[in-house]
Parts: sequence; C-alpha cells; structure tokens
Amino acid sequence: MKVTIENKKGLNKDIKVFIDKKTINTHMDEKYEEIKGTVNLKGFRPGKVPKEILKRQFGKAIFSEVLDKVLKDSSTKALTDNKIKPAGQPKLDLKSYGEDKDLEYIMSVTELPKVELKSVEDIKYNDYSVKIDEKEIDKRIKEIAKNQNNFKDVADDTKAIDGNLVIFDYKATIDEKDFTGGEGKNTQLILGKDLFIKGFDKKLIGVKKNEEKIVQAKLPENYPHKEFANKDAEFNCKIISVKKNEEVKINDEFAKNLGAKDLVDLKVLISKQINDEFKNSLDSLTKNQILKEIEKFKVSEIPENLIEEEVKILSQGMSEEEAKKNKKSFEETAKKRIKVGLILNEFGEQNKVNVSEQEIQAEVQKQLRMMPGQEKMVMDFYQKNPSALASLKGTVYEEKIIKVIKSKAKPIKKEINKEEAEKILKDAHNHEHTKEKKASTPKAKTKVLEAKTNVKAKKQPQKTTKVKKVSKK
Repeated sequence: MKVTIENKKGLNKDIKVFIDKKTINTHMDEKYEEIKGTVNLKGFRPGKVPKEILKRQFGKAIFSEVLDKVLKDSSTKALTDNKIKPAGQPKLDLKSYGEDKDLEYIMSVTELPKVELKSVEDIKYNDYSVKIDEKEIDKRIKEIAKNQNNFKDVADDTKAIDGNLVIFDYKATIDEKDFTGGEGKNTQLILGKDLFIKGFDKKLIGVKKNEEKIVQAKLPENYPHKEFANKDAEFNCKIISVKKNEEVKINDEFAKNLGAKDLVDLKVLISKQINDEFKNSLDSLTKNQILKEIEKFKVSEIPENLIEEEVKILSQGMSEEEAKKNKKSFEETAKKRIKVGLILNEFGEQNKVNVSEQEIQAEVQKQLRMMPGQEKMVMDFYQKNPSALASLKGTVYEEKIIKVIKSKAKPIKKEINKEEAEKILKDAHNHEHTKEKKASTPKAKTKVLEAKTNVKAKKQPQKTTKVKKVSKK
C-alpha cells in the first residue's frame, strides 16, 4: 500500500491511497478458499468446486465484500500510521477499482486542530454541600408519617365513616343474573377516595362489621367486559371489617419499617436524601464553571465541517427563514461548543479516559429506571438509533472527563443551607433563561465528544458495497 498526503486549505488534507491488483487478488483468492468448503453446487463434491466456477457464480458479491474490507482496513491504517485524527467523517473518492485491477482512492479528511492544554490545577470551582437543619428533617419525617397508612380495627358496633378502610366480599348480579367479574373477595376500599365504582364507597358509609349491605351501582364505561359496560348492577356486600387510620407514631419502630436502624439513623438518611435532591443541580452549576474556565484554553482552528454540522443541529425544527436569521448567533454558539468539546476530548485522550461497554449499559439501565413501564420502548429506541447510543456514550465520556478535572482542580468548599441552595439555583435558572431568550438559541449538545470516523464514497462500485466505519484510534 502506498500513501501520499496532500495538504489543502486549513485543516483539510487529501490522502491518496494505492493498492496494487496483486494484493486485491490475494484477498479475493483467500475469500474463494474460505467459501469453497461451504458451497454446494450440483455435479461437484463439497470443497471441490473449481475457482473459475465460484468466480462466475459469486465473483461480484465476493469482490464487493473484499473491496469493503480493504477500504475499511487501508483507510484506518493510513490515518493511524500518519497520526491523523479526523474531525467528522472522511470521504472516499474511488479513482480506480475492479476485479484484477489496482485500487486507487482519495480520502478527503479534515484534521482535528491542535489544542493547547493548560494546567487544570489552576481551575477553581464551587464545591457546594447543603447543611440541612433539624427542623427540615423533622418536617420531612412528619410528611412521610402522614402518608403512611396505619389502619386498626374499630369496635364491632362502630359505623364506617369517610377515611375508614372497609374490607368486604361481594357478589353482584345484572337483572338477577351472574356476570363475568361480578364477584370479589377481601375487597378493600378507603371511603371517600372513590376508587372503585363511582359513588360506590359513599353507599358503604354507616356499615358495621359482619353486616350485609345491598348496593346499587352502574358499571363503568371502561368495564373490562364491554358487554356489561354502563349496566345497572346489584352488589350484595358482606362486611368483613372496618378499620380507621391512626396517626403513625414516629419512633424507632417507624424508622425500622422504612429501612433505617433506628430514628437517629433515619434522620441521617433523610438529611442525605434532601442533600442529594440538590446535588445534581448544584453539580451542574459546578460543571458550567469548569467549562467556562476551559473556554479560555487555545484551539488553533475550528473545523468548518463541524461548525456546519452543529449549526444544522441548532436550527432543527426551524423554518428556512428563521434559520437564516439566527445563522450568525448559531455559528458563534457552535464554535464555543466545538472548542470546549475539542479541549475535553484532548484532555480525555491525554489522561486515557475511556468508556467501557459496561458503563454505557449502566447508563441505559439508569434511563430505564427513570421511565418505569416504558423499558421496552427505551431499549428499542437505542437499538434502532445508533446515533442516540453514541450520544449517550458521549455524555458518559464527558462526565468522566469532568470528574478527572475536578480531582485535579481547586475546589472552593461552600457549606450552604437549604434556602441558600434554592436561591443559588433560582438565580442560575433565571440567568440561563434570560441568556437563552436573548440569543433565541435552543440547547444542543456538541457532537465532538461522540465523533465518528465514517468513510463515505462519492461513487459506489456495486450496489451491494457499503463502505463501513473507520474506527477512530
């Protein structure tokens, strides 16, 4: 393989690759040998089909496959041998190709610019911790206790009232005939919630333990068995018990029921829980601080192709007129985001930050937990959208880089109370909202950290040939 590099304008390069026909033919012969043992053709024993026959039958398909592999391997080698890191997707222009022919192509590539990394040890950022006072913790525990059900049996002669739990068996009929779903055992209703059949629980007010009660009710419109929907039914109810909800005592037993060792331990856990509720938002502010400091680092040149791609993302969903109107501000936003992305990427490479498959799957699982009941939809989305998975990988990569920077930078530790935390977050939100409104710029994540090195040919030699991704090293 012969490789020559021609520098074009700015960061653009043309990489000319020549592979002689002898090499191509060797790959073809290897492929024929590979398939020989698997091909069954009438008149020939397995593994004994002549090469010429195989060539006539499968030549085009095999050449397409070989070409695909050679393009992938040779373009990757050309980039890595010459230490060229592409910004975006290289393009292939096939000049000469075919069976028993030399392969010549030009790979047009925009190289990643040089990044000047300063020492991150000088970066300062606010490291917030929220101190939660005793009153706030007690308030939260009382709220939890209030929402806890603590039903106890009332005296047998006590009539049921709103808020009581009534447990009963029932057998229902329509026009004195049984119907599907018309029987229930140990049915539980909290009177006043109206969660069974509309108006049903009101008719149980006043019942006592061991009583029988006839309730007339109309079956709902969404009754599972449609033939009985909106029908008048008669429910013969046998009251098993009546219970009232007693105030939950806040003590060690209460704490243990919530998974704590005792009440003291519960207070520690609640304090941590409240703190964690602020953590993500405050960490986001910290991250923005770090990114603003990183913007001060120098990048030799911002690749035009990345700017164009980012502007397209920023203007998604806009009319052509609106996109033109915002083009200049979008370009400025794109440059800033790409610059930061390039710096983070360089820092990640220098510090050998990698994202494992396990980490990506862990992030997917996190997404699944955030959308209960929609797990299959989320999984299907990521399986069908490789770009979404790449974006997820980019997010994990970025977070890991920020974590490394934080470990090397200088934290300014700030202990604040809940009210101060709320004010800081509110001010930050208002500032961000005002800034976005002025710029009319929607949020969009730069694609630098999820950059793919795909190779696209300007012309395809065969319909079956797909020029695959060149892996970035």
